[in-house]
Amino acid sequence: MSIKTAYSLKEDIRESVSDIKNQLRDIKPKMVIYFASAKYSAEKLSAEMQKAFDKAAVFGNTTAGEIVTGKMLKKSLVAMAFDSSSIEDVKIEVVENIKSDGDKNLKKAFESFEKYYGIKMSDLDYKKFVGVVLIDGLSMSEEKIMDSIGNSTNIFFIGGSAGDDLAFKQTNLYANGKSYANAAILALLKPAKEFDFIKTQSFSSLDKKLTATKADESSRRVFEFNGRSAAEAYAEALGVKCEDASNYFMSNPVGLMVDEVPYVRSPQQIKEKSMCFYCNIKEGMELSVLKSTDIIKDTRKAVEEKKKELGSISGIINFHCILRTLELDQKGLAEEYGKIFSDIPTIGFSTYGEEFIGHINQTSTMLVFK
Repeated sequence: MSIKTAYSLKEDIRESVSDIKNQLRDIKPKMVIYFASAKYSAEKLSAEMQKAFDKAAVFGNTTAGEIVTGKMLKKSLVAMAFDSSSIEDVKIEVVENIKSDGDKNLKKAFESFEKYYGIKMSDLDYKKFVGVVLIDGLSMSEEKIMDSIGNSTNIFFIGGSAGDDLAFKQTNLYANGKSYANAAILALLKPAKEFDFIKTQSFSSLDKKLTATKADESSRRVFEFNGRSAAEAYAEALGVKCEDASNYFMSNPVGLMVDEVPYVRSPQQIKEKSMCFYCNIKEGMELSVLKSTDIIKDTRKAVEEKKKELGSISGIINFHCILRTLELDQKGLAEEYGKIFSDIPTIGFSTYGEEFIGHINQTSTMLVFK
């Protein structure tokens, strides 16, 4: 099974793409996925990557930091190439105008998949097919897209929300030699061998519950927890002053508990004692207040357990929350995190949110190839 990675720190787009192509010269790629700093012109980069790998399915997005075998990088271009012994088939669809026409255009994408593979999306074998989803990270449309996917197929779609080096101005997606915003890219893969997933988040429950009693999903804003102003209820659960509550957002987000595993919702800011989040919180949803644990230890354990379960790992695509990256940077642990993946071909990026079953935060969702 041949999966290879490459990276470049060069400033010039053509030089950078040439660098990547040279590193991947001994593989005949069926598919190339790549992630890049927003420092590059999205339109030019997409055109150059498509030209460099013109016989392959080529797609990717802008980031808030890049991951490649053994390293965490910034302001770089990283790529992973799969030959036909690792990916039997792949079909890419671009879903445009996701804010206004997401459902309609997603339906068209699924119809295209059905025509290509000759099987209804509802009949596809989830053990033989897997989806990768990349979404505009500023669109606030992730939940809508993931809900529509979940309602249409049993195939797992895993991925991340594109970043833009923390500028929060525009994120871009790459496919067909073009760049897109207000869009999602779906890639439906038929891997040649077994695949699996890792979902790891470094949090445990404090056993303190907050129920959203008043919320606005469209703006990802919670006005009340437990019938009180959201910020006051959150601060009280942590035993801190309301004016200091935002200092605890990174170490103490909240999570929807499913079988004692948290699906994290990260607070973004306090607005007039309401709380804005990076993920939707539905009215009536009961959440647990979380406390952070050890990212390095937890990730290493998750990878080792998956390696033992599968017998071997030939590649990982890692969708890794920017908030995890910021915590690693803050603690001086970014290099150590990168080294966890030193002996496994790995690619990934720091996301503005992670996709797996739904839309979550402060998590790493990984597609793992045996």
